[in-house]
Amino acid sequence: MSPDTKPAILEFLTGRYPGTEFTYDQDIFKIGFVSSLLATELVVFIEKTFSVSIPGRELRIENFRTINAMDALIRRQSGVSA
Repeated sequence: MSPDTKPAILEFLTGRYPGTEFTYDQDIFKIGFVSSLLATELVVFIEKTFSVSIPGRELRIENFRTINAMDALIRRQSGVSA
């Protein structure tokens, strides 16, 4: 699977919030960085960048709280084990 998921997601987030440092396990909802628009952009970004389809049952907030959670979601949807 290419590109590397975590660095790519990190780059996506820092591109939306320049000057903000994110960590892989930081809850981006808890710190107030996610709006409904950003949540939609994240889904589209993940699907296009990593060539996965995210079914409705996976569109749960816990799958998008952290970069680590998004990485796990991508791995599940692409059939890649950790």
